[in-house]
Amino acid sequence: MKHLKGWLSVAVLYLLAMLPFSLAQKVGEWVGLRAYRKQGKSYRITQANINLCFSELESAAQDQLVKESLLETGKLAGEMGMAWMWSPDRVIKKIHAVHNEQIMTQAVAAGRGVILIAPHLGNWEVLGLYLSIHYPLTSMYRPPKIELMDRLIKKQRARMGSKLAPANIKGVRMAMKALKAGEVLGVLPDQEADKGSGVFVPFFGQDAYSMKLLPQLAAQTGAVVVAAYAQRLPNAEGFEIFFANVSEDINSKDLTVSATAMNAAVEQCVRQVPEQYQWEYKRFQHRSDGSRLY
Repeated sequence: MKHLKGWLSVAVLYLLAMLPFSLAQKVGEWVGLRAYRKQGKSYRITQANINLCFSELESAAQDQLVKESLLETGKLAGEMGMAWMWSPDRVIKKIHAVHNEQIMTQAVAAGRGVILIAPHLGNWEVLGLYLSIHYPLTSMYRPPKIELMDRLIKKQRARMGSKLAPANIKGVRMAMKALKAGEVLGVLPDQEADKGSGVFVPFFGQDAYSMKLLPQLAAQTGAVVVAAYAQRLPNAEGFEIFFANVSEDINSKDLTVSATAMNAAVEQCVRQVPEQYQWEYKRFQHRSDGSRLY
């Protein structure tokens, strides 16, 4: 069954890649709208997260953000054919501006290695491709359960020379090696950590079980940490990339201090364009009091 799902997933990606970009986004938007109207699992998780993180909003405004978030997540799905199957040159043409890149170039020039915080915001595949073209990049990732999709991801993400480090001991060794060589390590740090590998620190004012790995790497290596995301533009115009500074607290050997700085960096990015964050993740599955949110 997994083999069949893998082939179907790859076929869908190829079909999406063949569509005009605007139409692929529209297909994804339709999927997102359907998710909103059906009020199924994605809707319920998104709603729970937004109600927690934006409690200051009235219920109508919260619901509007839920709807916009699901539409943007749908667009992201529609863009995956483009991000993985188009030629790099063709994808890069969809990037119309890069903001504050001096933050990144100065970080690389420091020679201490750079950890790139990339939230699940906008289109992180487009961001990853841009980074792999311009910087020596190693990206940490969680291998999917479907082997065919894993092979596809590794092939397409690495097509411009970047290295992929799985989220295991081997991957941690690769990460350390890249940072010691003064290279860039990309990490998506905002999924709930596996049991035993996280710490509860604030995210949008809520205790969130957050990964230890990135703060530990920052403390051990003294790497410069930078945040970045690729924001989706309206009307299928493409994307703009933003780089941002991260507090030096991220390098603290006090894990609570460094993990708090990590989440603050993610939150700072998300607040710029909250509807493009992937709120359907079970970010607050486990609560610090032992309860479960979903």
